[in-house]
Amino acid sequence: MNKKNKLLFGKRNYKFMIIGLFFIAIGFILMSGGGSDDPNIFNEEIYSFRRIRLAPILVVTGFIIEVYAILTKSE
Repeated sequence: MNKKNKLLFGKRNYKFMIIGLFFIAIGFILMSGGGSDDPNIFNEEIYSFRRIRLAPILVVTGFIIEVYAILTKSE
């Protein structure tokens, strides 16, 4: 029995998965922070463009790339 162990996905699929994970990780890193150490002081930085618009777009883009990587035909 000389069956060659084949991976579930192809090389191209894994590249896209890594790219998608990178987008998701960068999105969550950009989303973090903005809080205040003192609960009595409100920090307006929590509503910055980076946290409200940019980071969620990166996370959703990463998930879309992950779905594409899973559904695309492996070579």
